[in-house]
Formats: sequence, C-alpha cells, structure tokens
Amino acid sequence: MRIDKWLWAARFFKTRNLAAQAVEGGKAKLNQQRVKPAKEIQVGDKLEIQIGHYTWEISVLGLSARRGPAEEARMLYEESAESLERRQAQISVRSVQVEPAAEIHGRPTKRDRRRLERWSGG
Repeated sequence: MRIDKWLWAARFFKTRNLAAQAVEGGKAKLNQQRVKPAKEIQVGDKLEIQIGHYTWEISVLGLSARRGPAEEARMLYEESAESLERRQAQISVRSVQVEPAAEIHGRPTKRDRRRLERWSGG
C-alpha cells in the first residue's frame, strides 16, 4: 500500500493530496528516511509525521485501502509513549501561552499603523 494512501486512510490528513504533499515535503518520514508518496508501506514500519507544531512517532499495525471511521483508523497504528508525552506537553504549553502573532492577519490596517506610530513615538 502507498504511504500517502495509508496516511489518508489513517486520518492523519483530510485528503490524499495533502498526504502526498506532506510526504514530498519531508513532513512524513518512513523509517527515518524521506520517501516519495508512492513508496510501499508495510506492517511494522516506523513513521514520523509532522503536522503543524506536533510530531507523531508511530508504528504501523495494519493496512486499510479505505478511509473508515476514526475508531477503525486508530487501530491501524500505535503511537510511541515518548511521542505521546511530548505531544501532550506541547498541547498543555500552547493552551497556557498565547502566541503574540496569532492575532496578526496580513498587512496592518490604517488604524493599526496609527497605533504603532503612537506607541513608537513617531
């Protein structure tokens, strides 16, 4: 089974095209190596998947050609304990801290520019 199809079936990505782009971009590695989206995946392989700020380290337990419910998708892989702890720690830190740039969208408006000028003394 192709790695991009498996990532889609295991519900890591919403579309198969997004899964293929992630594999092409090096966001999904098979046995710690960059591969192409058509690379065959087998039971027992180790995957490292980076989605946004989070990294999943999983081992493949099963193969499925179709995208089923989330419960079935979770049966296709097992996440390592270290990966789960690291992700949970990242989630807790991100829930407490607010990223300053999260509210900025695009270029500053005229109002934003005036505020910056007042703040900087210009």
